[in-house]
Amino acid sequence: MSEEQWMYYLQINKWWNNLSDGQRTVTGIIAANVFVFCLWRVPSLQRTMIRYFTSNPASKVLCAPMLLSTFSHFSLFHMAANMYVLWSFSSSIVNILGQEQFMAVYLSAGVISNFVSYVCKVATGRYGPSLGASGAIMTVLAAVCTKIPEGRLAIIFLPMFTFTAGNALKAIIAMDTAGMILGWKFFDHAAHLGGALFGIWYITYGHELIWKNREPLVKIWHEMRTNGPRKGGGSK
Repeated sequence: MSEEQWMYYLQINKWWNNLSDGQRTVTGIIAANVFVFCLWRVPSLQRTMIRYFTSNPASKVLCAPMLLSTFSHFSLFHMAANMYVLWSFSSSIVNILGQEQFMAVYLSAGVISNFVSYVCKVATGRYGPSLGASGAIMTVLAAVCTKIPEGRLAIIFLPMFTFTAGNALKAIIAMDTAGMILGWKFFDHAAHLGGALFGIWYITYGHELIWKNREPLVKIWHEMRTNGPRKGGGSK
């Protein structure tokens, strides 16, 4: 390894060590989003990307896109905006939930927000493909704003204007509710609203109902991995 390469390695290592646990956790998510964004640039993959990386209740493939579309962006601006928000809230959400629980909630949020989008599209007859991490990120935002309602937030490029996290969440929910009812098409407002409501529910009730009661299932899983499946079978 040359001296220049070694210095480059040291800079990367220093940058990585200075990151918070939350920032390190979402780095992998951001990398996955960038990778999928690059796949959209490959002409021969367009059919595959539309089938598996966009969510649409009219599609022949329904389940896999509910998760995969959460990592899918066609527009650079769309991806950059979503990843900026995720990065901004990463330290707070991981401090609240921990790394493992955050990942479980984030992946679940992608599926749940897309399911809400499916239901809304079928109910209104407004079919069309959707993609992006916005639904899952709305869960993160809503969870943090619910847990820390008095926290101060600001709009990028306008740091002089600040507002409480609680008020920001109320405004976002109101806008997405209006957008869903009025049929605004620029964003998937149903997915946003589904993600936000899931975030509020999880931080208020879900953590106690699900995460704190997971120990029996985890114990069974570890026993299965340690001892292997039981031999024999059949009832006596």
